[in-house]
Amino acid sequence: MPHTVLVTGATGFVGSHVAVALARRGDAVRALARPGADTSFLEQLGATVVRGDLADPASLGPALDGVGVVVHCAAKVGDWGPVDEYRKVNVEGLRALLDATLGKPLHRFVHVSTLGVYEARHHHATDETEPLPDRHIDGYTQSKVEAERLALQYHRKQQVPVTVLRPGFVYGPRDRSILPRLADRLRERSVILIARGKYALNTTFVGNLADAVLLAIDSPAAVGEVFNVTDGEFVSKRRFFDAVADGLGLKRPKGFPSVPVWLARFMANWRESVFRKKGKPHPPRITQAQLKFAGLNLDFSIAKARTRLGYSPRVLFDEGMKQATEWYKGVPGGP
Repeated sequence: MPHTVLVTGATGFVGSHVAVALARRGDAVRALARPGADTSFLEQLGATVVRGDLADPASLGPALDGVGVVVHCAAKVGDWGPVDEYRKVNVEGLRALLDATLGKPLHRFVHVSTLGVYEARHHHATDETEPLPDRHIDGYTQSKVEAERLALQYHRKQQVPVTVLRPGFVYGPRDRSILPRLADRLRERSVILIARGKYALNTTFVGNLADAVLLAIDSPAAVGEVFNVTDGEFVSKRRFFDAVADGLGLKRPKGFPSVPVWLARFMANWRESVFRKKGKPHPPRITQAQLKFAGLNLDFSIAKARTRLGYSPRVLFDEGMKQATEWYKGVPGGP
């Protein structure tokens, strides 16, 4: 049965793909968008745009009127800055949204989290039984751990039908953040391969993530549960960087400097410490988050999503990256 679905973050990368997937299958899409945000894409999709902000609880009630499902994609992302700035959006914004759902006949509340909530170490088929650390490497991942715990607390204590999805590194068309930065680094030939780029990257094509969101909405087995979501395919860091370079017509990072993990960790800790002491508003060239992305083995099990949700990734890495780079090449200012 079709639902009326409120999507937060629908003007962003992940949220826009979720909105498209919902509209295609006949759900009525409602998008919460801040005043001034460009909503032309959503309007062309036929979504109803409600102006509001997670920081303004009074705007959330009208946005939720008649809604049966909430898909919460909005978040402050990044790897630099005070943790309280991330908490304000990722934790307190979520709290305001959850409070606004209380007493409403909600079918599902899908909270989009991240595999970044796991400890920053090598992972080999890590599954959802792995406990999360209380302290994390940056404000983003710290706030996302706290947000998950808050959402599941509302499920236990207030019976909000929450499902948590943990995607890995999300890539695909309409990525206006990560892919452009990677392209710049490749052009500058400043990519540093850690441990020769042999370790796994937890790739998640954005269309596969949207499929997982639909399954989480539909499956009764999803309520109160947490699911890892990736492409289910081994993709090494080197393969990833090579695919970006090939897709954008840039030189592969062959012959670029390669450093061991221990040295990269030392460099990241040292540079972060120096930048914090100087009060720098921007991160150094290497951070703990970048080390995790480029130098740690990030292999996570999606067996639970496969068996409980029926999740089966439709798009594998080569096709997903082709779609991502083809989209980027069509963007004004792209390569």
